[in-house]
Amino acid sequence: MYAIPLGDDGAELRPLETWHAEEFLAHLDRGREFITEHIPFGAKATDVDSAREVLQAYADRHAADSGFLHGLWLDGTLVGGLLYRVFDAATGVCEIGCWLEPAGTGRGLVTRGARVLIDWAFDERGMHRVEWHASSANTPSVNAARRLGMMREGVLRESFPYRGTRQDMEVWAVLAPEWRAAREARARAAQKDH
Repeated sequence: MYAIPLGDDGAELRPLETWHAEEFLAHLDRGREFITEHIPFGAKATDVDSAREVLQAYADRHAADSGFLHGLWLDGTLVGGLLYRVFDAATGVCEIGCWLEPAGTGRGLVTRGARVLIDWAFDERGMHRVEWHASSANTPSVNAARRLGMMREGVLRESFPYRGTRQDMEVWAVLAPEWRAAREARARAAQKDH
């Protein structure tokens, strides 16, 4: 369908669709323990049929304009992804999130891919607020929100029971005017470097 290059290192952002079920399952199996350390994403996908069900659920949400998935590929291999878990065009509020297997970490894939999807949400869809929710224990996810220029708005203490422990969930967000101002500042800084 389409692929958006995320730099010159072979990284791409693409739609993650039901026909990717086998590739999605292989990716989850490679990184399952790492991926599910803080979130249950993909935990129910244990064979091709259940992987297809996860992808189909997001395809249905995409069709309803209420959420969707994009994969992050590195040199042709699916290593993670980004999702709009919540997408509410009527209120102008959405929640973006991510997951990665270990092979995809430390390369800035989440930051680069999220910038593309956040640009789209604000510029094409007219969203006003993009949120990022992360367990306080999930340092890489909290750092991603920070790198994206989001502001930590609060902590929902012990609000998310997972693996027998109640986790504190942090709410980070960026508003459309803040995002545009930061994007312009990045562009000006890039021009000075040349």
